[in-house]
Amino acid sequence: MTIKVFGHKSPDTDSTGSPLIWAWYLTEHRGQKAEAVLLGEPNTEAAFVLKTWGFETPSIISDVAEGDKVVIVDTNNPAELPDAINSADILQIIDHHKLTGGLETKGPIDITIKPLACTATIMHNLMGDNADKMPEGIKGLMLSCILSDTLEFRSPTTTEQDKALAQELAADLGVDLGAYASEMFEAKSDVGAFSDAELLRMDSKEYTVGGKEFRVSVLETTAPKLILDRKDSLMESMKAVAAEDGADQVLLFVIDILNEEATLLVPNDLVKTVAEKSFGASVSGDTVVLPGVMSRKKQIIPALKV
Repeated sequence: MTIKVFGHKSPDTDSTGSPLIWAWYLTEHRGQKAEAVLLGEPNTEAAFVLKTWGFETPSIISDVAEGDKVVIVDTNNPAELPDAINSADILQIIDHHKLTGGLETKGPIDITIKPLACTATIMHNLMGDNADKMPEGIKGLMLSCILSDTLEFRSPTTTEQDKALAQELAADLGVDLGAYASEMFEAKSDVGAFSDAELLRMDSKEYTVGGKEFRVSVLETTAPKLILDRKDSLMESMKAVAAEDGADQVLLFVIDILNEEATLLVPNDLVKTVAEKSFGASVSGDTVVLPGVMSRKKQIIPALKV
């Protein structure tokens, strides 16, 4: 049986590239037939990365069947995985997020969760000497994943290991790291074709804080004005998205990559309270700027209070 390798819903570059990287490794060096699949359409940056390095978009699946052999990467949160995930035969988890709990396996499995900025960096470590055998395309995916997750080393999640590996890969590939990162971020910022609801779900994760169910969405961009110009319609669309997704509220953080700050949209008193209690912010309008806030994982989620 072919092993399905996938990341979380609303796949970003790491959750698109890492399944391809690990499926290559399992097939070529572990003798285990594996294929990368996605749990949704890749975002614009991930689509750019696939095209740049010569990969077709992996098949998109909506669920898994009982007994399917799977490897989960870039998450361990059941809310970000197929509904039937606990009926599958989970073989391995490779991740860099906090342990959430709720997954059930058929037996002992191989789990690696490391405090690194990127799943692909962990995979490089796990490959050992076989990492030297990566073809150009796989190296390109790995570089892209690291640049995306670290925001070209601007994110506080960045470790020296992530940075050193990215620099090594860029040198091997003959890629100008800064210029390539700029191309990636430009692609990520090109969101004009997406509806408000699609933007709110594009890079979004579910969290419970103080008894409230939040959909915490981030949009990382080098052109925040393009998104903030739509703030009125985005805030109006939050009501329907929250209702459809069973959440109390959507929190949207627009991450300005170049100025290294986040703007939180404040549509109501609940979000105003969240901003004031979580970030010590003074809110006087329908947006609030949070200087230095770049990472959902390290700076937003741990701070949330209601």
